[in-house]
Amino acid sequence: MTGPDSHAGQRQPARNWAALAAQAAADVNTRFGHRLMGLPGTWIGSLEAHQSGDSLAPASAAAKRLPKPWSEWHYWWQSHYLDAIVDTGNQALTQGDQTGARRELQHGKALLRGILIRNFCRFPNHYYDDMAWLALAATRLNELSLHLTAKPARLARFAARTLTKQLHKAHDPVLGGGLYWSRKRDYKNTPVNGPAAAHFARLGEHQIAGAVADWLRTELFDAETGLYLDGVHPSAADRDPALGRDVEATIYTYNQGPILGALLKLGRPQDLIDADTLIDAIGRHLHTPGQGLRLESGGDGSLFTGILCRYLALAAQEERLRAQTRATASKLIHETAATVADQHPEILSAAIQRWTILSAAAEV
Repeated sequence: MTGPDSHAGQRQPARNWAALAAQAAADVNTRFGHRLMGLPGTWIGSLEAHQSGDSLAPASAAAKRLPKPWSEWHYWWQSHYLDAIVDTGNQALTQGDQTGARRELQHGKALLRGILIRNFCRFPNHYYDDMAWLALAATRLNELSLHLTAKPARLARFAARTLTKQLHKAHDPVLGGGLYWSRKRDYKNTPVNGPAAAHFARLGEHQIAGAVADWLRTELFDAETGLYLDGVHPSAADRDPALGRDVEATIYTYNQGPILGALLKLGRPQDLIDADTLIDAIGRHLHTPGQGLRLESGGDGSLFTGILCRYLALAAQEERLRAQTRATASKLIHETAATVADQHPEILSAAIQRWTILSAAAEV
C-alpha cells in the first residue's frame, strides 16, 4: 500500500456527498430502525435489515414482525447509530436547517431511550470500551440539544455522567496507567483508551485525557509503522520489566481514529505533531490508492473504517494542522466514500459505517 499522494493525479468524480449521506441515513432508519417493542418515544436498530420499516409515526403492523426485543444485542453498534444521527443533526444545523436538526435531536433521544430499556434499564455494561463509545455519543447529543434549545437533553446528560464515572473506575496505575477493556480487568487496550481519552478531552478533563493519550503513546504506539497497536495484558512483566510486555500487536483502522480525536482536542504542541504524523502513517499503511482506507470484515469490523473517517473529518477541518495533512485526510475520506457509496449493506454495522463515511465526506 502507498500513500494517497502517490496517485495525486487521480481525481474522484464529483459526487453529491450530502445527498448520498441523507440517502444512507434514510436507508438505515427504514431498513433497520424501529420502535423497541412498539413503545412510543423509543427507537432501536435491528442487527439485520427487515423488509418493512417502522417510521417515527404510530406503530404499524409491520413492527410486530420485527425481531424480538431480547434477541442478540450489540450495545456499541447502537452507540455508533446514535453518533451517526448526531452527525446528521450537526450538518443540518450548519446548513441552517433548524427543523432538520430538531428532528435528528428527537430521533437521537428516542434511540438513547431504546438503548437504555434494551440494556435492562441501565447504561453501564461489562465492557468499558462500549461505555466509552456511548459516553461520546451521548455527550454529543447533549451538545446538539444545547445548541438548538439552550437546554440539556436530560437523559443524554445522565448517560454521559453515569458512563464517565464508570470510565474513571476503569483507570488505574497498573502497567503505568490506562483503562481496562472490561470488568475482568485483565487487558488494557486502544479500543477503550482511545475513545476514553477523546471523551475526557471533550469534557475538559485534560489532565486524565492527556495522561491516557500519553500512556497509549508509551505502551501501544508502534514506531515502525507510526500506528497504534491493539492492547497489552497485565502480567508479571509489570513487576519485572525484564520479562517484556505481553502485547497484542494487531493494527486495526478504528484504533487510529479516537486517539486522533483526542490529540486534536487536547491540542498541546506535541499532540498536533503526533496527529500530523499519525495521519501520514494512516495514508501509508491503511490506504490503497483509488480505493480508500482498508475496510475490515465481520460484524464489528464493519464499523471500524467509519469510525476512523469520522475523526479524519475533524482533522481535515483542523487549521492547526499542515495544509498537506488536511488534504490527505480529506482525500482518504473521499476515496473511501466512493468505494462504499453504491453498497447496500444487509447488517446494521455496515449500514451505519456507510452512513458515517458519507457524512464525513459531506463535511470535507
